[in-house]
Amino acid sequence: MATEQQLSAIKGSKVLMVGAGGIGCELLKTLALSEFQDIHIIDMDTIEVSNLNRQFLFRQSHVGQSKAKVARDAVLKFRPNISITPYHANVKDPDFNVDFFKRFSVVLNGLDNLDARRHVNRLCLAAGVPLVESGTTGFLGQVTVHVKGRTECYECQPKPAPKTYPVCTITSTPSKFVHCIVWAKDLLFAKLFGDKNQENDLNVRSSDASGSSEPAEDVFERKKDEDVEEYGRRIYDHVFGHNIEVALSNEDTWKKRNKPRPIYIKDVALAEVIQQNGNLDKVPVSTDPLSVSAMTTIGLKNPQDVWSLAENSRVFLEALKLFFLKRGKEIGNLSFDKDDQLAVEIVTAAANIRASSFGIPLHSLFEAKGIAGNIVHAVATTNAVIAGLIVIEAIKVLQDDVRNYRMTYCLEHPSRKMLLMPVEPFEPNKSCYVCSETPLTLEINTSRSKLRDFVEKIVKAKLGMSQPMIMHGHALLYEVGDGLEEDMATTYAANLEKVLAQLPSPVTGGTVIMVEDLQQELTCTINIKHREEFDGEKEPDGMILSGLTEALVQKNDEASKENGASTSNVSETVSVEAEEDDELQILPAVSGLAGKKRKLPDNANSSNSDLSGVIDETKIPRKAIDREDSEAVVVLDGNGERKKKRGQ
Repeated sequence: MATEQQLSAIKGSKVLMVGAGGIGCELLKTLALSEFQDIHIIDMDTIEVSNLNRQFLFRQSHVGQSKAKVARDAVLKFRPNISITPYHANVKDPDFNVDFFKRFSVVLNGLDNLDARRHVNRLCLAAGVPLVESGTTGFLGQVTVHVKGRTECYECQPKPAPKTYPVCTITSTPSKFVHCIVWAKDLLFAKLFGDKNQENDLNVRSSDASGSSEPAEDVFERKKDEDVEEYGRRIYDHVFGHNIEVALSNEDTWKKRNKPRPIYIKDVALAEVIQQNGNLDKVPVSTDPLSVSAMTTIGLKNPQDVWSLAENSRVFLEALKLFFLKRGKEIGNLSFDKDDQLAVEIVTAAANIRASSFGIPLHSLFEAKGIAGNIVHAVATTNAVIAGLIVIEAIKVLQDDVRNYRMTYCLEHPSRKMLLMPVEPFEPNKSCYVCSETPLTLEINTSRSKLRDFVEKIVKAKLGMSQPMIMHGHALLYEVGDGLEEDMATTYAANLEKVLAQLPSPVTGGTVIMVEDLQQELTCTINIKHREEFDGEKEPDGMILSGLTEALVQKNDEASKENGASTSNVSETVSVEAEEDDELQILPAVSGLAGKKRKLPDNANSSNSDLSGVIDETKIPRKAIDREDSEAVVVLDGNGERKKKRGQ
């Protein structure tokens, strides 16, 4: 039972929830049952069928409706006397500015992506509003408290970077099924159904044109009056046959590797594939294009079956045909979506055919979907536990009970007989550029790099700013926003195409520039250091920003620098990022040194004889997700270099 003091703090508070998904549903229910009276919810998503197994406030009849609004209506049925205000919108919209955040006593995050988390963190810092952050991945979870000036902010510690693979590995020398999935999803699917003008590392030259100096037609372009089945067989032979032949032509590549096997349609029981290929009459009538299925058409039922090479070939050809016949208007604008049945089917089939060529074990559609969508299946109980911990910390924040703030980790297996591990929060990181405004340093070739490169690769990608303003001294070099006059917008657009050293106020070595995000009210100072050359493989951006809390990067599978068979002429990487879905919450990671300890709070299970007053942080996994490797990559919690904690 809550004390009178706690009830007074709860009932007098105004709470902002960001996210109404897996954690959000549990959190809203718990807030309502804990006597919170004024709750606001922001969520831009609509309800999908896949949400219904864990987001218990939603039902089948709610599919397609706003999560925030449906969650409000569901809770008001059993708590009709409280106020819940829903916003079906993006938290990054201009309406949700610093003044909006200042209206709240505390902000509770139930988000599913790093970009939005960083944005909310900065708005909370600017508004001086406490933030309770959270995340879950399967059985793992965590809740952290961030109060300006008292604890570290969300960005004081590094976050895991997406796993990346060199393009040459993906296009020429795959050794794991995940390589085949990335190839099928990010290269082949994009080439077949995405923007035709985008750069792509798939070989587009036909065998007829491979020895000619004349410009070759893109073989992925469907010829005028070309039958869709003929087109499908031509694409099949090109990507699984001709491109493998091209890769085999570089003998040095295969001296220490097993050679792949080119696969042509004639090699896969052609008569069987064509005769048994689907009948459009079997396609069920549906108004939802995402439900069209090649499996249904050709009579494959169990998504957990591993298809043979012939079955994968049938699915590939049938899915390609269905895209053109049933969803032709979408071609040219499609991107892979794990909730698009036909997209999952063609990516699974293509990845399996390629895997067969390279001697890699085949996978079922169920397994392939999990890899392609980077899905770690959600556990409703974990979400419920984390939601309860969020409310506990929120009550402490409302009472200004600083000494009892805790970062709590939910573990899959007991550590020292504990499944919930509370840890005292750290003080702000003095080198954090977000909450401590520490200057950064950028190494860049100011004579070659354009302002656009700086904006896209540094300001937006690295610093996470959405409405940046860039100044050199008193000169305004760039600004974005709806209120700009037309002549100024034209000037700033022209500046984007100029190299840094040729801007109206030249940016050269030794220059100091200021970058400000007007919505986040965040200002960052960047010292420019001119550098002539960069390593194209190790430094593909052509610039290096130092002073950030660096991300924890998972190792690439293999070095491919000797690979000469790639059709790409540049050194690039393909990243496997977390899908923005409730099924995968991104856990903020903390860099750590093995064996370092953090003191347990004095009131944490003192009767347990196994607790010696400290916890071994190497026992607390932040993230252990590597669906392809037998040895999971475990990112450990902790930071041995941080010497002082609040309250010590």
